[in-house]
Amino acid sequence: MTDALYAFLDQHTLAYQRFDHPPVYTCEEARALCPDMPGAETKNLFLCDGKGNRHLLVAVPADASVDIKTLSQLLDAKGLRFASPERLQRYLGLEPGSVTLLAAINDRDSAVEVVIDAALWQADAILCHPLVNTATLAVPRAELARFLELTGHPPKVLAVPTRPVLPA
Repeated sequence: MTDALYAFLDQHTLAYQRFDHPPVYTCEEARALCPDMPGAETKNLFLCDGKGNRHLLVAVPADASVDIKTLSQLLDAKGLRFASPERLQRYLGLEPGSVTLLAAINDRDSAVEVVIDAALWQADAILCHPLVNTATLAVPRAELARFLELTGHPPKVLAVPTRPVLPA
């Protein structure tokens, strides 16, 4: 799976910088265990609507807390919720903890909509797992845009609604 991703990136001469690290499951773990990497850290959510008809891969800045109810209204996706691990596997070929924009390569039917927060999309490069959580790729925004187009997933870029993060 990962080999096919690297082959696709190379075949289309998509630039990236690779960083290997221990497995990470959260943004906090990534900050603690990963080297300093050039690019915007992300939080990636795999969501589906209440009927399970629409699936969305949503990328936001790592410190954002998404207001899923408001996002549901904004995208006219009633009852938006986190999709199950089984759906994550079926649609994106991923295990929980490795959700990434690069998983669009596994959605050959273009059944998953890609939504990227406008503030995140301003970054020069975006950090993405290469389908596993033991490495991170720093992908220039223009290269990521080209990747998403090539995989049939032109991103919907919008201000993803967030909730205030409460102090711990």
